[in-house]
Amino acid sequence: MGQHDDGPDQAHRRPAGMSDETVAALGKLSEALETVERARGRLYDLHQLIGHADLMLDDAVAQFRAAGHHEIADRIATDLLGRNVIAGRWTFQIVEDFDDGYYALFRELDRRARDDLAGGRRHLYEAEMKERRRSRGRPGHEARPGGDG
Repeated sequence: MGQHDDGPDQAHRRPAGMSDETVAALGKLSEALETVERARGRLYDLHQLIGHADLMLDDAVAQFRAAGHHEIADRIATDLLGRNVIAGRWTFQIVEDFDDGYYALFRELDRRARDDLAGGRRHLYEAEMKERRRSRGRPGHEARPGGDG
């Protein structure tokens, strides 16, 4: 067994000469992107929840009409049903603008930083943290899938 058999695979080892500061900076950029990924999920939650609520208004309008409250039903149907969520946009347009603008740029800059500085390697900071924290030789603490170390 070679000296590198009990550690991360090649895709998770820092390139020769890469500083701790560079690994930390790439790790922070990756962490920020992961936070944006979580925010993106919430944006899609908003998109689906607002869409569902808008469809539920059909039932509410029908129920107000059936109960004899035509003025309230008309106000909801005219003023709220199908209304833009923000100026000129439904949520699908917000999602598309986010995905095509901010999100696409964030992902591109993260990829370019990894390509330029780490040969495209991902999660170097986490891989090194795993090496510091795991108990070598203990079950469940293997360096990689199918490994003994």
